[in-house]
Amino acid sequence: MKSFILVLSLAVAACSQGDARQQEKKAKDGAAAAVPVATLEMAPRAVPISYEAVARTEGSREVQVRARVTGILERQLYGEGDTVKAGQPLFRIERAPFEIELQQARGVLAQEIARRDLAQQEAERLKTLVDRRAISQKEADQAASSLQQSGAAVQIAQARVRQAELNLSYTEVRAPIGGITGRAMQSVGSLVAPNAESALLTTLTLADPIWVRFSISEAEFARVRGTEGIEVALELADGKQYPQLGKLNFAGSTVDAATGTVQMRAELPNPKLELLPGQYVRVRATAGTQQAFVVPQTAVAQNEGGRFVWIMEGDKAVQRQIRTGNWLGQDWVVLDGLKSGDKVIVDNLVRLRPGALVAVK
Repeated sequence: MKSFILVLSLAVAACSQGDARQQEKKAKDGAAAAVPVATLEMAPRAVPISYEAVARTEGSREVQVRARVTGILERQLYGEGDTVKAGQPLFRIERAPFEIELQQARGVLAQEIARRDLAQQEAERLKTLVDRRAISQKEADQAASSLQQSGAAVQIAQARVRQAELNLSYTEVRAPIGGITGRAMQSVGSLVAPNAESALLTTLTLADPIWVRFSISEAEFARVRGTEGIEVALELADGKQYPQLGKLNFAGSTVDAATGTVQMRAELPNPKLELLPGQYVRVRATAGTQQAFVVPQTAVAQNEGGRFVWIMEGDKAVQRQIRTGNWLGQDWVVLDGLKSGDKVIVDNLVRLRPGALVAVK
């Protein structure tokens, strides 16, 4: 009997040791199957409301300089690409024909003034005679009418003198604004005329301040509409940040039916003329801040349903669809899909499957 109890005790002990080994093996296998991950616990924070777009620069004022009288272009008084001041002479058109026209107009004016003076003397003389009833009233009225006609003729002659003076002044083409000159469109010696293609002589562009024109989507425009103090930063083609910030000075009132975007325009200081009209740049418009979650770009993946992240729920990995905003440095701004306290998995993503066991490193 004692021998039987001893054998039974040994068997029970052996079974217990076997169960313990199996449980230990299962625990080791389970631990080995769990994917080691790093997580980031979500908490909302203030992030800038910003939008990025490709933009193009343009002068804040762009003017075509045109000939206003017909004549031979005698001189070019500036260097192409020079910076000029408002009122500075740019071209000179042959003056002689307009000087002659002015002299003729002044001669006609002198004649008309003499005729008016004579008509005035005649009217005054006849007025005294009609008072004495020496002549008829009709003769006096005719003299008064002649005086009025002479006065009108003098006014016409004065206007022609003014027009001739104006035409003569147009022979010196001056800059209507200060800015950067373009190339000369007509060569010296060419015949230019105000109503022909030859009228365009050059262009002037005011580049300080400079304007930047871009477009944003209808949804983005709805979020910034009515916001004041929107700042605009530029990134140049070489990747460098432009040192000056700009302000939005125009927002379109219609949506482009073809692209679904709204035109925007910003104004930036450009004292050193580092930006030239016609450049392509990248703009970031910032309109205040909002509360949102931020996750590393490397933690965001994409499938047919859109962008998603892996969430650690208990000891398992779960996919969570999200709606992202813009980039913030190396992170995505998440507008929807996450809540405070969610643990977003940020590494070992290629080893994850829905429901996979995970363990925090």
